[in-house]
Order: sequence, then structure tokens, then C-alpha cells
Amino acid sequence: MAPIYPAIAQSARVAGVVIIEATIGPNGRVQEAKVLRSIPLLDAAALEAVRQWEFTPTLLNGVPVPVIMTVTVNFTLQ
Repeated sequence: MAPIYPAIAQSARVAGVVIIEATIGPNGRVQEAKVLRSIPLLDAAALEAVRQWEFTPTLLNGVPVPVIMTVTVNFTLQ
């Protein structure tokens, strides 16, 4: 799911990159997400989108394990 651009951020012409650190669980779902690089009007939308994403589980010796990854969410004005 793509992030929903907040109307207030669009009207204020706020754009840029929010960087999220996400912990992906053994099931491929995001267990935890936190902002590493913030744009205050865009942080909540970025977190909401990332928390809904699903990933292919990471295997270690054939066993699914949690991993931590960095996700870049780019907001651009059209």
C-alpha cells in the first residue's frame, strides 16, 4: 500500500523522504516501526503505510527469523 499524502502536507507544499526502521517478523509482517528521519507532517502517513506492508520471510538455515530493515518513503508533490 502506498502512503496516503496528508492533505495538510500537500496544501503546505511539504515533500521529502521519511526513513523508517522496521522489524519484520518471522511471518513477514511488520512487528515494529519507528521513524529515523522525520518530516513531522508526513511521519504518521509513512508509518501507517509501512505497518501494512508484508515481506517474504527471511530464512536462516531454513527457519524464518525476524530482521530489521530501513525503509525509505518518498513523498513528492504532483
